[in-house]
Amino acid sequence: MAPVSSKHRTGGLTRDYIYTELKKKIVNLELKPGSRISEKDISEKWNVSRTPVREAFLKLSEEELLDVYPQSGTFVSKIDLEHVEEARFVREQIETGIVRLACAQFPEEHVFQLETNVTMQTLCEEKGNYAKLYELDDEFHRILFDGCHKTRAWKLMQQMNTHFDRLRRLRLASALDWDIIVSQHKDILSLVKSKKTEEAVNVMREHLRLAVVEKDVLKQSNPDFFK
Repeated sequence: MAPVSSKHRTGGLTRDYIYTELKKKIVNLELKPGSRISEKDISEKWNVSRTPVREAFLKLSEEELLDVYPQSGTFVSKIDLEHVEEARFVREQIETGIVRLACAQFPEEHVFQLETNVTMQTLCEEKGNYAKLYELDDEFHRILFDGCHKTRAWKLMQQMNTHFDRLRRLRLASALDWDIIVSQHKDILSLVKSKKTEEAVNVMREHLRLAVVEKDVLKQSNPDFFK
């Protein structure tokens, strides 16, 4: 971890920067579920005082990404499948609604963005770049929200998505048929363009259930990552 640059070294800015960076590392599984993390280590690695680190830890704890045990220390929370299912349920309700809106009317500018995104996904699949594919997967869904003028709904949904996102990341890292993810995105794009609403809704529903359907396989291969 590089030291925090001078532009972040003022009060809340330092806290927010540390919070954002740690959250990113947790969701990306760079900080593995169940691993120990300490205020002292983070403050030393980023060359900051412990106060903003403590505040960042508190915020991450409130979001159930860190577990604090007074006598034992602080640990990255393990993936909670109940949280995963709740997030998937909320996403399914919202995103099937978004697809309905997109099939009714979707700006050509955003259609082009989706086409570009899917082209990049195909390239990442061929190159085996799952990290970039994960980013493109997120971007694909965000573009749908943006094109339907529901950007705030997307941001709100992200707040409860962290455990679900870690399962998605683990799925991609496990190389479980990446082509299914890319293929479903292509199908959603095609169905939105042709305004086939019910078919698009069904594909979106299947897509959002994919990681959860495979949760037992993922848990078996990574038992220490799960509650």
